[in-house]
Amino acid sequence: MLPCAWGASAPVKNSAQLIPVRFVQGTVHGFLQMRSEDGHIVASGDSVQVAHGSQVTVRTTFTFKDGSIDDETTVFLQRGTFRLVSDRHLQKGPFFPHPMDVLIDARSGQVTVHSTGKDGKEEVKTDHLTLPADLANGMVPLVIEHIRSGVAETTVPMLVLTPKPRLVKLIISPRGEESFDVVGSPRKALHYEIKINIGGIEGMVAPIVGKAPPNIQLWIIGGLAPTFLREEGPIYAEGPIMTIELASPVWPDAAKPGS
Repeated sequence: MLPCAWGASAPVKNSAQLIPVRFVQGTVHGFLQMRSEDGHIVASGDSVQVAHGSQVTVRTTFTFKDGSIDDETTVFLQRGTFRLVSDRHLQKGPFFPHPMDVLIDARSGQVTVHSTGKDGKEEVKTDHLTLPADLANGMVPLVIEHIRSGVAETTVPMLVLTPKPRLVKLIISPRGEESFDVVGSPRKALHYEIKINIGGIEGMVAPIVGKAPPNIQLWIIGGLAPTFLREEGPIYAEGPIMTIELASPVWPDAAKPGS
C-alpha cells in the first residue's frame, strides 16, 4: 500500500469482493511476539511464508510460556486476485479455555471442527457450507496490505465458531497515520480498525447484553512493500486484548576480552 494522504480524494466504499493482487507474495520468515494487556510477553512466534507458483502457504505459530500453542496454516492463490484454498487453525493448552482445531476447505465448503466436550472427550463435527470467494480466514493482514489509499471502508467475510461455523463480516476502515521509530529513525504507520459485524438477531442483541466483539486495531507500513507491524485484539472469542507485533533477535553479550 502506498503512503496516503487521507481526505485527498472522495471516499470510496468497497463492497465485499476479491482483493486484487497489487504486491506479489514471496518467501518470508518473520519473528513475532505476543503481549498481554499488562505489557508482559506471553508468547513468541514465527511466521513462515513460502510461494510455489501462484500458490502461497503461510504458517504462523505462537508458543506460549505456559506451553500453549496457537498454530495457523493458510493456503491461498494469487492469480490476479487472492483466493483462499484452505485454513487450519489449532489452539490448545491452558491459555485457551476452549481448545479447538478447525480446518476450512474453501473449495469444497467443508468445515471440520475438532473440540473437547464437557466430558473431556474429543468431538469431531463436519459441516458443508456455501463459502464466498473472498473468505478472509488467515488473510486479514494480507487484505489490509492490499487496500488502496482513499478507500473509506472495505468489507470481507470471515468464518467463525459461535459455536457452530457461521459467516460474519469484517468492516475495515482506515484511521490515519501514526508515528513510530526504528532504531531512532522516525517512520509512519497506517492504522486500520476492524469491526466484526455478527449480523442477524445475535448481532442486534450482542451490544445490549455486552457480548459484542471488540474492534480490532491493526497497523502496517506502506510503500513499495507493505508489511504488517502490529495488531491489538482478542485471539479467541471473549478473550483478553492481546498485542501481536514484530520482534527482533536478541544476541547474547559478546564475551569479554581475555575470557
